Amino acid sequence: MKIDQLPTGARFQWKGRNYTKVGPMTAAADSGGVDFIPKHAALQPVPGEAPPAAPEEDMAPPLDAAKVKAAFEVYHRTALRVTDEAGRLTLEAARVRFLAEIG
Repeated sequence: MKIDQLPTGARFQWKGRNYTKVGPMTAAADSGGVDFIPKHAALQPVPGEAPPAAPEEDMAPPLDAAKVKAAFEVYHRTALRVTDEAGRLTLEAARVRFLAEIG
């Protein structure tokens, strides 16, 4: 297993030392101190402990494109009301670029 496959709080063994993952690429050693764990490092389960659980997949539903566009248009109309003429021209250009980017 690799460090980026583990959830924060997972315990593992590396180079004969036991660790707890505390950041994306860092782990706290049971003996003290925090070490950087390279992505290529092959990590092992701590002997006598269950292997760490795989991180849960992001189960957030996909964004609804129509809702995103509608919310953006509401925001855009509000921004146009509170800015001067030069600002409105800049906002309109930004709106065109935004809508072109999201399709």
